[in-house]
Amino acid sequence: MAINVKEISVRDARGGERSLGEWAGQVLLIVNVASRCGFTRQYAGLQKLQDTYGPQGLAVLGFPCNDFGAQEPGTLPEIQQFCSSTYGASFQLFDKVHATGAKSEPYTTLTQAEPAGDVAWNFEKFLVGKDGTVLARFKSGVEPDSTELTQAIEAALAA
Repeated sequence: MAINVKEISVRDARGGERSLGEWAGQVLLIVNVASRCGFTRQYAGLQKLQDTYGPQGLAVLGFPCNDFGAQEPGTLPEIQQFCSSTYGASFQLFDKVHATGAKSEPYTTLTQAEPAGDVAWNFEKFLVGKDGTVLARFKSGVEPDSTELTQAIEAALAA
């Protein structure tokens, strides 16, 4: 069964409710991010994806998450400051979420997409097509500039 994110409601960085349906017609890369993780350097690659593919319709959506090794302890303003000053990251960040255990959206829904199961660590990536359908899932070790991920993004943008 295809999992669709259009009806998912999430909290933005200001605490307001946003529907992922607001991004209908765009390809989404949804990532659980953390500032003190071995994969934190991926912020730079995620921003490069936003810069490269954003004009073609990609939106990188970052969801700070403190579930794995307590590697995202900061407040949202601290996280935003860190991301922009350290990595030049300006892609959209949302309120902190839980990606495992008592999950919060978007992960309650995303983790039902095949291959179903809990998020394993920070910087796991979900690729969502223009129609809101989850197309692919990439583990933390898949770098933002990997051929596997960029080819999937390009195919989703061309669809």
